[in-house]
Parts: sequence; structure tokens; C-alpha cells
Amino acid sequence: MDKLIVSPSPHDENYVKTSTIMLNVIIALIPALAAGCYFFGLRAFLLAAVCIVSCVVFEYACRRLMKRDNTIGDLSAVVTGLILAMNLPVTLPLWMAVIGSFVAIVIVKQLFGGIGQNFANPAITARIVLMVSFPSAMTNWVLPLWYKDSTDAVTGATPLVLEGLNGTTEHTLVPSYMDLFLGNVGGCLGETCALALLIGGLYLAARKIISLAAPVSFIGSLFLLTWITGGDPVYHILAGGVFLGAFFMATDYATTPISIKGKIVFGIGCGVITFVIRRFGSYPEGVSFSILLMNVLTPYIEQLTRTKVFGAKEAEKNEG
Repeated sequence: MDKLIVSPSPHDENYVKTSTIMLNVIIALIPALAAGCYFFGLRAFLLAAVCIVSCVVFEYACRRLMKRDNTIGDLSAVVTGLILAMNLPVTLPLWMAVIGSFVAIVIVKQLFGGIGQNFANPAITARIVLMVSFPSAMTNWVLPLWYKDSTDAVTGATPLVLEGLNGTTEHTLVPSYMDLFLGNVGGCLGETCALALLIGGLYLAARKIISLAAPVSFIGSLFLLTWITGGDPVYHILAGGVFLGAFFMATDYATTPISIKGKIVFGIGCGVITFVIRRFGSYPEGVSFSILLMNVLTPYIEQLTRTKVFGAKEAEKNEG
């Protein structure tokens, strides 16, 4: 007679390889990369290639030096490099991009044990390190190709900076909703085209690679707070790195909560911090900082939102 084995959930085991997940993320980012190449030229592709190759090389070398099994086959280094490139201005010198890759892979990822062990998103941390170290290069935004009247690229302010200069989105200097949605604005390589990022995010959701709990709560909380305070909520969710952060960085498996309740709390926290930085800070964008801060709080969110096992009793505290 077969024994009845009682074990905790989940009972339906459906293992998905890390490489499969990462491959889907790469596929989801292709529309944004293609949009970046279309608007900013082949320099965008070169920057992405340098970030990807350097991330893979650093991961391979680091694992060899640490005498650990090599993990470049899981494609996580490729994803890190691609997401890092999406967060960089196209004009960034390539050697700075290599430094960013070193920070992301060696310092943030491998020194903490590798994939799944890092407490913060490698690409976001690398972007912030580059921003602090090379502020001029990291804020040298290039406009789409058709804005130039010579062989040199034309630089300009991002939509969020333009809104701050005008004080309102009613001025003609500020891009229209359609420009923001399609990516016809200045900014980082992969954050300008909301349409491409939305397509990629919905693809990941349809493939059940990500849950929409964090992205929806992130975008929704930022929208609501901006609307309540008299701002233009549509403009603020389309401008900057909201879609890139919400769909591709606030859904990272290793640095965000596992439970649905935790994901919602994480997303709301990201939206609130982004709003506060944009509204009251001297820096017009706040997505990267908000996600990094919420990464640090993830263990506490997990603890507060964890599901209680049915029938389990909490351990009694010893007194005296």
C-alpha cells in the first residue's frame, strides 16, 4: 500500500530553467533596443553590445578566479548588460560603460554569491554609481537623429527636465503624449519608447515570467499621487524610466518580494518614492533610486507579508 506523504505546497512542480527565463527577458527587451537604434542610431547598438560583452566577460573571469562553476550559460549576465545599456545615455563613453558592467557583475552580483544572492538590482546600482561618478557624461542626453542638422548628434533635456523648466505640460516645448509614447524624445537608450517597453512587459506577463502586481501598483501609485497633487499623471508615467523600471527592474526575482501582497507593497513604495524625488528633489528622475531603496527593504516586506501556514502556531516568547 502506498504511503500518504504530507508535504507543504507547492504540490505542482513545474521547473523553468534560469536560461529560459532570461531568454524571454532578452526577447522582451528587443523592441526597446530596436527603438533605441531607430531613434539614436547604431551608437545605441554599439553601447548595448559593449555592455553585454563586458558583463559576460566579467562574469566568466570572476567565476574562474573564485573557482566556482561558470554561469554565463544561464544568460543572466547578458540580461544585466542589456538592462544596464537601456539605462545609459547613448553618448556615454564606452569605457564608462565597461566600468558600469564591472560594478554590476563583480561588485553587486558575484561578491554576494552570484545570481539569486544579490540584495540589489545590479544594473540599477551600476547606473547610480556611474551617475555619481560621471554626472556630466550621464546627463548628456541625445535627441533623435532627425533633430540634428550636421553629422554630430544634438543633445537636449529629457522630458522631465523640460516639464520642470516650463512648469506645466501646456507649453509647446514639452513633448506631446504621442512623442512620449512612441519615443520621439531625448533620454536614455531604452527608456524613451513607452510602446516598446509596454509590448515587452506584456509579453513577459503573457509568458508568466513576471506578475503584473508590481508594475501596475508602481505605475498606478505614481499616477494617483501626481493627479492628486495637480500634476499631469499621464505625462509622468510616460516620461522617464517608469515603464523600464516597472516591467524590467521592479520584477527582478532576486531583489523583489515573492508574494503578491509583497509585490504590491514593493510597487507602491517605488511609486511613492519616485513621486517624492520628482516633486520635491533636485533630480527630475527617481525611478532608479526608488527601486534600489525598495530592494533594501525587500526582506522586511517579505517578513510582513508572508503567508501564515494553515494550522501553524507562532512560537511562544519566553518571559523572564
